[in-house]
Amino acid sequence: MTNPRMLLPPESSSPSPAPKIGFVSLGCPKALTDSELILTQLSAEGYATVKTYAGADLVIVNTCGFIDEAVKESLDAIGDALAANGRVIVTGCLGAKADAGGANLVRQMHPSVLAVTGPHATQEVMDAVHRHVPKPHDPFVDLVPAQGIKLTPRHYAYLKISEGCNHRCTFCIIPSLRGDLVSRPVGDVLGEGRRLFESGVKELLVVSQDTSAYGVDVKYRTGFWEGRPVKTRLLDLCEQLGAMAEPFGAWVRLHYVYPYPHVDEIVPLMAQGRILPYLDVPFQHAHPNVLKRMKRPASGEKNLDRLQRWRELCPEIVVRSTFIAGFPGETEAEFETLLDFMRVAQIDRAGCFAYSPVEGAVANELPGALPAELREERRARFMAVAEQVSAAKLQRRVGATMQVLVDAAPALGRKGGVGRSYADAPEIDGSVRLLPPEKASKQLRVGEFTRARIVGTQGHDLVALPV
Repeated sequence: MTNPRMLLPPESSSPSPAPKIGFVSLGCPKALTDSELILTQLSAEGYATVKTYAGADLVIVNTCGFIDEAVKESLDAIGDALAANGRVIVTGCLGAKADAGGANLVRQMHPSVLAVTGPHATQEVMDAVHRHVPKPHDPFVDLVPAQGIKLTPRHYAYLKISEGCNHRCTFCIIPSLRGDLVSRPVGDVLGEGRRLFESGVKELLVVSQDTSAYGVDVKYRTGFWEGRPVKTRLLDLCEQLGAMAEPFGAWVRLHYVYPYPHVDEIVPLMAQGRILPYLDVPFQHAHPNVLKRMKRPASGEKNLDRLQRWRELCPEIVVRSTFIAGFPGETEAEFETLLDFMRVAQIDRAGCFAYSPVEGAVANELPGALPAELREERRARFMAVAEQVSAAKLQRRVGATMQVLVDAAPALGRKGGVGRSYADAPEIDGSVRLLPPEKASKQLRVGEFTRARIVGTQGHDLVALPV
């Protein structure tokens, strides 16, 4: 234990008054280094640290929770800060401690604190500071917007939740390039999601190499978001993102979802409208022998069962997928199994690649390499079946009224525009071609939603009239 300390970084001059943060550090040297990281970030972002509670815009208390004496000292320090200032953020070991009933101990004892995090949570602390005392902004120094630099249009953005992959698919070299799965801390992911929504994003596209495996590498450990414990697990992440998106009227879309059984737990969130009823699932093939040579984690029959279950839970779900035709050793019978799978599975959106030997891929060493002409021919045959399935599904939407996110609208849509429904991810799926509105007062704006009645189809696209 150490005595409570009001900590100050080196003084620096500032052209304008900086927000003032009080800081109390308790506990062991590990807690002290956490305090140093937070103070460093505060200083880097232009905040000032002050010695008195009364003169601060808020107070951060870094706590200890190892023994009863430390718990009492930390709770007393929080109480003193609340009494003197009233605006307190709590971090450190006590922030992760639960009472006998399983509730957060700090929240139970001091319900008026602004936020609570566990230890080693610099970003979560800074996110809480930003919410309650906006970050100083100097246009000559701080040139990066809160959401970072994005290469997508303003109204949609990708949110990467992990890096790397634990699978060793024989056609893929991603693990050799990016390594094994490393999940981002759930608090960091949710913090970025919040900033993106606040910046005007209306569609958040969750991506990774294996979205379903989020948290496997850290054994689904509990992180913190706004003082609440959240497991590093896809279901919990989706629940939080769905709740976060709702007040912004925004969409959350999942990509690269492997068909593991626990994905069934996420589909009810789609049925409830909390995240989009859309799954991007890379099936790759359907014949068990081909999947085995690919070292894929499922069989065609299991995938059909999974699809049936998802549609039972959420009838409006849309599934898009990618496949490989002409994999080494693929027989005509194995390829026909893939075509049969497509007809039975009724995949809404499908893409197909003719197998291409990527340098360094194990599949290159497999026997039975097919000629390039045959690989291309099978890809074309696959796409003919896939397009037939997709066209029939699109035709069934004629007459329906759908919510459409507008991607393009010259002259405020007086000449029509282009958008996407929940069934269309940007750049990889079709689109909704919007006709000029019948009402002169009806306008279309990029990045906003409109209701549109589907009146026809055009290739992979729908044609709709804004209403």
